[in-house]
Amino acid sequence: MARFDGKVVIVTGAGSGIGEGAARRFSAEGAMVVLSGRTAGKLEKAARGLDPERTLLHAADVSDPAQVQELIDATLRRFGRLDVLVNNAGIAVMGPVDDISLEDWRKVMATDVDGVFLCSKAALPELKKSRGSIVNVSSVSGLGGDWGMSAYNAAKGAVTNLTRAMALDLGPAGVRVNAVNPSFTASELTEEMLADEKLVAKFRERMPLGAPAMPDDIAGPILFLASEDARFVTGVNLPVDGGLMASNGQPPQA
Repeated sequence: MARFDGKVVIVTGAGSGIGEGAARRFSAEGAMVVLSGRTAGKLEKAARGLDPERTLLHAADVSDPAQVQELIDATLRRFGRLDVLVNNAGIAVMGPVDDISLEDWRKVMATDVDGVFLCSKAALPELKKSRGSIVNVSSVSGLGGDWGMSAYNAAKGAVTNLTRAMALDLGPAGVRVNAVNPSFTASELTEEMLADEKLVAKFRERMPLGAPAMPDDIAGPILFLASEDARFVTGVNLPVDGGLMASNGQPPQA
């Protein structure tokens, strides 16, 4: 299947995890893919095996407006157009409001919220030309609260509702905006959580499908939302959570 032949896709946070998985899937389906992230070495590793003629690596910090604009400009210099933006770059800092520092709060907001705003704003002139698509990577943490994750919850909640607002504003221009909302996913961001066997067991107990997601489990829905298969879908926040949110919170019955 080659749903993205001739299409140009930018994936932020593409150096590992969900971003890397999505970039590889877009490439496999024919796209010209721009992998962006803060660390050039990680991007090089993530892009191994991809067709160099259809791949661009561009290191950038999505919280920096100048670097974001250069990412868009570099994409246009290389490929001449833009069809899909995947806003995946994100960080997490643990802690409740009374423990987290103002510096850490602002760091999370700068990447997780400002990054979505800045990348989308810079990409929109081209996405309007191509009648393209934005897919934001939010989280189930943006649909409900977690213990000890105040900054991350606030940031992903903002992304969730920004997705809806952008879909309303941009629909008349032919630009669709959707989000995926993953739950516990095996990635660089969750390495410490995965090492905690008791915590993983608690997640397994609550998730009907019984295991954390792998990056490719999230990449598939991202590609669907970006594709013509979803041409009448906009403003959606799609839980990709192994059934986690199907529960009303009651524990499994013995």
